[in-house]
Amino acid sequence: MQYIEIQSRKSEKVKNYCRLLSTAKARRKERLFCLEGLRLSVDAALSGFTIEQAFVTEAALSKSEKELEPLLSAARFVYKISEEVAEKMADTVTTQGVFCIAKMKEKADAVLEVGERYVALDNVQNPSNLGAIARTAEALGFKGLLLQDGCDIYNPKAQRASMGSLLRLEIRETGDLAALLAAAPKGILTFATVPDSTAEDIRTLDFSGGAVAVIGNEGNGVSAAVLDAVQKKATIPMRGRAESLNAAAAATITMWEMMK
Repeated sequence: MQYIEIQSRKSEKVKNYCRLLSTAKARRKERLFCLEGLRLSVDAALSGFTIEQAFVTEAALSKSEKELEPLLSAARFVYKISEEVAEKMADTVTTQGVFCIAKMKEKADAVLEVGERYVALDNVQNPSNLGAIARTAEALGFKGLLLQDGCDIYNPKAQRASMGSLLRLEIRETGDLAALLAAAPKGILTFATVPDSTAEDIRTLDFSGGAVAVIGNEGNGVSAAVLDAVQKKATIPMRGRAESLNAAAAATITMWEMMK
């Protein structure tokens, strides 16, 4: 395989990677995003993403050339970079020397299917929460994620926290989650998780026909419009003096209950 060598940290290719890495605005404009690490980069190639550019160090090639094959064969351009360039591009403390730029998939309409289970995130801002929720959703066999506002799914921290789940899960973004929930097919339970003792105990709900669980913003919870649109409000019983749970923790418990 022919590699194009990049030795300078000032290379335009390197600058472009760093720009896409650092700003959601640039990612949205160009419909491109960055990934770092062998596993995430290879996952993107295996998950059907178009790999525009791959960047690898000599050390990475020597250590993991076989594992890198799906990425290298899928990439339109492959660059062999110096260790200094890898340090410039790295968003992690200890880089593996593997990076790529991938093309975002085309957006698809959000559709709810009877019998399936979904998690809807209403303006969840923390990328670590987004990634952790996606990872749990995939592990438990959820159909997908529904997103309204909140963190960019291509945020590097979100991608790392998801361990590739954000690349593999069905993810649908909507500008009007309330309308989507209000129009849910008959049989699908829609509910919002709230830290309110007067809400229904989540353990008593029936998820057999499929369900959509709404997890709200870390500081403000579920928005008023979405609360009005769901069929039920549910709470996770808590002991002690804690008033609420972290968004990722609440989502994990909720999803576990939904799959029991």
